[in-house]
Amino acid sequence: MAISGHWAFAFGVLGNIVSFIVFLSPLPTFYRIYKKKSTEGYQSIPYVVALFSSMLWIYYAFLKTNTTLLITINSFGVFIETIYVGFYLFYAPKKARVQTMKMLLLSVVGGFGAIVLVTQFLFKGAVRGQVVGWICLVFSLCVFVAPLGIVRKVIKTKSVEYMPLLLSVFLTLSAVMWFFYGLLLKDINIAAPNVLGFIFGIVQIVLYVIYSKKEKANLKEPKLPEIQKPAVIVVDENMNKKKIPELTQEQIIDIVKLGLLVCADKVHVASCPHDNTCAAKVENIPKLQTVKA
Repeated sequence: MAISGHWAFAFGVLGNIVSFIVFLSPLPTFYRIYKKKSTEGYQSIPYVVALFSSMLWIYYAFLKTNTTLLITINSFGVFIETIYVGFYLFYAPKKARVQTMKMLLLSVVGGFGAIVLVTQFLFKGAVRGQVVGWICLVFSLCVFVAPLGIVRKVIKTKSVEYMPLLLSVFLTLSAVMWFFYGLLLKDINIAAPNVLGFIFGIVQIVLYVIYSKKEKANLKEPKLPEIQKPAVIVVDENMNKKKIPELTQEQIIDIVKLGLLVCADKVHVASCPHDNTCAAKVENIPKLQTVKA
């Protein structure tokens, strides 16, 4: 029992460390929101659910013994998630802000208040702890399931832009630590939800790897079409090919006259160093005669 107690404490400390990183992992997301002054496509559901879950675990920890490590990490969770939600409300558009406020009123105010009142007046002793434990178990599952809304968006848009990879990785590690902590304490309410949390975390990481590769492939510059070089035809003199017909003298004269006509339209004065007659008037140029080939 003493050895399991020490191991439980060790996993509890590790769980606190990893969960601390989990709570801080959305910081890059909120820094991006701050820089762009907009929540873009991000959702507030994971942060509202995480806030509610932390409050429930604190309540559960006060009803149990040897759960100090639950109180410490979830107290920090309530603090940081409150900041996240407030930050989201500040930069969110009106529609998203209204939806977030509704979730806060229904879960944090109405839901948590109702759970405390019902369990305090209807249940006593160990039964109260068991009931609250099962409620915590359900909402812990909701914490792990909440990012699936983002997963759905990733699959639909085929883009991992709005999937926080750090959150998925550290949630998976946190699930491992708290599973062993609950297992060593023989507390199924702590151990059970982290099994599903580990599975969901792995699914999110796999999806991120798949769709990030596709994004990189799409971002590669498309190859420019090759310019087709004009084909060079080599005619062998020995081969029996049709020769190009030679121009007659009359056709050559017509070509020269056409060139002079074009020059006369564009150039009013022409000078020729070898022949002074090239500056003749355009009117004197004879009309072209059609010569049949």
